[in-house]
Amino acid sequence: MKIWQKDSADTGEWSRLIEAFTVGRDLEFDLLLAEHDVAGSIAHTQMLQHIGLLTAAELDSIQTELRRILEDIRAGRFAIEPGVEDVHSQIELLLTRRIGETGKKIHSGRSRNDQVLLDIKLYLRAEIRAIAEAVKTLFDLLLQLSEQHRDKLLPGYTHFQIAMPSSFGLWFGAYAESLCDDMEFLVAAWNIADKNPLGSGAGYGSSFPLDRAMTTELLGFSGMNYNVVYAQMTRGKTEKALAMAMSCIAATLSKLAYDVCLYMNQNFGFLSFPDALTTGSSIMPHKKNPDVFELIRAKCNRIQALPNELTLLSNNLPSGYHRDMQLTKEILFPAIAELKNCAGMTAFMLQHVTVKDGILNDEKYRYLFSVEAVNAQVLAGVPFRDAYRNVGQAIEQGAFIPPKEVQHTHEGSIGNLCNEAIGKRMEEVCGKIL
Repeated sequence: MKIWQKDSADTGEWSRLIEAFTVGRDLEFDLLLAEHDVAGSIAHTQMLQHIGLLTAAELDSIQTELRRILEDIRAGRFAIEPGVEDVHSQIELLLTRRIGETGKKIHSGRSRNDQVLLDIKLYLRAEIRAIAEAVKTLFDLLLQLSEQHRDKLLPGYTHFQIAMPSSFGLWFGAYAESLCDDMEFLVAAWNIADKNPLGSGAGYGSSFPLDRAMTTELLGFSGMNYNVVYAQMTRGKTEKALAMAMSCIAATLSKLAYDVCLYMNQNFGFLSFPDALTTGSSIMPHKKNPDVFELIRAKCNRIQALPNELTLLSNNLPSGYHRDMQLTKEILFPAIAELKNCAGMTAFMLQHVTVKDGILNDEKYRYLFSVEAVNAQVLAGVPFRDAYRNVGQAIEQGAFIPPKEVQHTHEGSIGNLCNEAIGKRMEEVCGKIL
């Protein structure tokens, strides 16, 4: 029986068909919300006692059992029973079984609309922290590799053509700073998720004298969604904000994975990994394929579609709750796990990377230094256009002798990576979440 049913009559096969269709995979994702649902109920019932809807004895009984249910959830002993509609119903059912009629009072002043909205915000806050920790771990490694290989040069490309000298210090450091900007998007998602919707009810408030400031403080939110209609409108908007941040992180990981696949290619040979971290071919015994990075690239490209998918789900809906929003969990929750996995695997692989030295000694890279030669003439007093012409003619005549010396000293260049400043910026950004 559902908590919204007025009697226990079996309405037959049609009802079961509708239930199977409307529930879909929701119970699977509801299990991820169970711990947060209990946390919300603990705060809500404390508030109910404060405004006189529960006695002190009732509150003690309710909260004692809620904490036992929480222990069961954390120990993996919690399940949603067959015939129970959702995680909220299961927790209320367990509570009522254990303490009797008092358990039925915990829903006073709540709708499942604001209950699931609260659960999702609590869940997303926890997952934003987890994503931030994974990104910070990868960031620290990239900055470490940038410092470790700061003096090892490699070719830079534009249009896939040999362009100018770069370095592994620049390459690793570029992705570190990219993650720093990506974290700014994650902070924005955190700020949107970090507002309490509890007390908005079905989207139109309650005639109970709810103390929303109290539950906001108890649940550790920095503030609340004040307007009860807007609180319900944040369903889908909060998810899309996080999806946008995730898509930015995924774009960085995808581009990094592409570079690694390219640089592992025998025609480049800039990077290598232990055989155990690559895969082989069924017919070509020499193959060492970058399957891990190819899958990171593919998975992260899928994640970049998240904002669009959530937009298409919610962009033609009026205010108020609609069942469409159930599918946001199905879209977003698996992607969160995938992104954390991709960030973790990227860090794991890069811990074992081997970087080749002396790459630019190869004759095919001699023209990388043409700009260095032009700049040397300019520094000696030759006008830039004349210096450009001089070096260009020397190249055409086969008389160009590359200087092989790279003198880059400005901020963010080969000789001045500014990794300390990048690291400080990341610490500042992370401090808003972690």
